[in-house]
Amino acid sequence: MKRFIFSLTMLFIARSTYAHVGSPSVTFEGNAGPYKVIVSINPPDVIPGTAQVSVFLQESPKGITVSAKPVYWTAGTDGTPRADVAIPAKNQPGRYDVKIWFMNIGTSSIDITIDGPKGKGTVLVPVMAISTAKKTMSPGLGWGLLAMAAFLVLLMVTIIASSVADSQLEPGSELTQHIRRKRLIGGLSALIILLLILWGGRIWWNAAAAKYNHFLYRPLQATTTVNTENGTLRLSIDIDQLNSITSSKRMNITRKMSYLIPDHGKLMHLFLVKAGDLDVFAHLHPRRVDSVTFEAKTPDLPAGKYWVYADITRLSGFAETIVDTLEIKDHTHQKAGMTNPVGAIPDPDDTYYITNPVNKNMPARTGAATCGLPGIATKLNDGSTIIWVQKPGLQLRTNELTQLNFEILAPNGQPAKLEPYMGMPAHAVILKDDGSVYIHLHPAGSYSMGSQKALLDRIAFHKPLDSYLPKPKEFADSIDRFVAHLNAMNEADRTKLLMAGMPAMSSTKMGGMQHQVSFPYTFPQPGKYRIWIQAKRNGQIINSAFDAEVK
Repeated sequence: MKRFIFSLTMLFIARSTYAHVGSPSVTFEGNAGPYKVIVSINPPDVIPGTAQVSVFLQESPKGITVSAKPVYWTAGTDGTPRADVAIPAKNQPGRYDVKIWFMNIGTSSIDITIDGPKGKGTVLVPVMAISTAKKTMSPGLGWGLLAMAAFLVLLMVTIIASSVADSQLEPGSELTQHIRRKRLIGGLSALIILLLILWGGRIWWNAAAAKYNHFLYRPLQATTTVNTENGTLRLSIDIDQLNSITSSKRMNITRKMSYLIPDHGKLMHLFLVKAGDLDVFAHLHPRRVDSVTFEAKTPDLPAGKYWVYADITRLSGFAETIVDTLEIKDHTHQKAGMTNPVGAIPDPDDTYYITNPVNKNMPARTGAATCGLPGIATKLNDGSTIIWVQKPGLQLRTNELTQLNFEILAPNGQPAKLEPYMGMPAHAVILKDDGSVYIHLHPAGSYSMGSQKALLDRIAFHKPLDSYLPKPKEFADSIDRFVAHLNAMNEADRTKLLMAGMPAMSSTKMGGMQHQVSFPYTFPQPGKYRIWIQAKRNGQIINSAFDAEVK
């Protein structure tokens, strides 16, 4: 019963977003040609609707023009509307704001162009244009409109009744029984006609609402289990729900599971977090068994209930998070053992981390690491240290773009030489203590790089969608072969391939990346959060965690 209630709660929360739970904003940090920018996009929760776009320039020279426009994956650049010019913020130099209309549902993007003294630069930031909510009317407004409608109906009935009766009287004439009868008949007829019109409007409104509900985003449902005999975790997506979603032509391409594409070389990024305590964290990369089934080797995690967040991206660029819960029983790995050759094979990029609980009153597990705080050096599992470079006591606030800066030092106190971890300097996961906000971040922002590449490939194709789409089975097989090829490559070659499409990092030499990492993010809700940072040093994945309170 508790699992059922939690599932309903998580599904309700997930309806407010698509790619990440409870965190609808999209952030991008990188280059638009010669300009270093940070882009923050707050997409609409109802389509048609407007997205609030803010562009922050690191430098704010004079003569800069910033413009933005939506580009849909289904149409490419064909039919793209004219760009809107962003307005410079009065009290914040280097910031430009603009509202962009999204008129159709589906995978979309914001094309941002910056024109200035250094020339022209563009960048494309993926945005999922999906209706995730239904607007509600306040009771006061509803009763007010009802009273106004009743008044208008009464007024119209009175006017029609008078026009068919009183208007035929000569000046000074008295009302006759015949005229009174005509007034009554005219008034009743007008009332019936008006009520029929209102009834027809109600039928039309309900039909429009039903159509809207049909296309309202609903997160995929899945069942996650662990085989106690071999320690294999299996995530199975609900086939009935998937068939219902993809029966609509408008959503068929967007949600079809055969069109999954890798993001950072993985078809799925799956996170397990100990529910409530947040003291156990695992980042896994399941392999695809079939179009709706994924398997991974379960780390030696303590028993208990876990929140499951699984990120996937499709050929359309549509990215979403599948949410579930998992109960891990006692002695699972005492029976199966991580070295058991039967079952799923661990991915080399899988990792897990055990810390103290977010609830300070709960005792920490034996050998657990300690969560860090701003400005205090925290030991990592390889002897190095990490510091959250933020003034102690500085208050984090909701709906404000925040730079989360971290510095990693080697055991001797010198800047650590970080290696790419799945093609990135570092990864971060932010989770609210009640599980209502989850996001998987990178130094480049919260957007999916797989989505960005899918949109750029589609735009470059310049042909109708029908001629662009491959056959689902053939595409899935080719992607599986590509992922297998990636896994078989040595780490240096694999990292080089994964970083090939990241121009902002191409100048960084392998094995000598900067020891400072930064993540742009906007906290959507107040409350207590835990932030996990993952990086790589000397061939070893290093994990850390920090606690934050947001007002």
